Amino acid sequence: MATYKQADYEALRHRCVELKQTGWKQADIARAFGLTPAWVSQTLKTFRQQGETGLITGKRTGAPPRLTIEQLDELTAELTKGAEHHGFSGQVWTRLRINQVINKLFGVSYDPSQIGRLLKKVGWSRQKPARQARQQDPQAVANWQAERLPALKKSAN
Repeated sequence: MATYKQADYEALRHRCVELKQTGWKQADIARAFGLTPAWVSQTLKTFRQQGETGLITGKRTGAPPRLTIEQLDELTAELTKGAEHHGFSGQVWTRLRINQVINKLFGVSYDPSQIGRLLKKVGWSRQKPARQARQQDPQAVANWQAERLPALKKSAN
């Protein structure tokens, strides 16, 4: 069996139809181009059903997105409300938590590895929470760094 580039198949489909119209048998066409008889048969069937437009290579679109743009906007608004609003302890969003919110709101589930891609699409980036106690007093920290820390450094020497 011959190997062709994807771009060559449109020309092959047109050539198969031309040869069939001049009286060639499907098996002979397949043998001449190194194709399977089933491929030639499918090409000719498509041509009979759709005409010339059936021979044109269309753009490969892939699977449709599971969430629409409007749903992504709604998800962003919900995530902005915070994790505690959705019943989680703490304000940290994880991929699993976000997937649970998506499933609850839209009935769609993603593999956790794809949540990051989805968040990037809506403009969110991965963040690490600041390592700072909530009850920390900034003035007390500044005083400690200015007075106590130098004294500790001197006593260590």
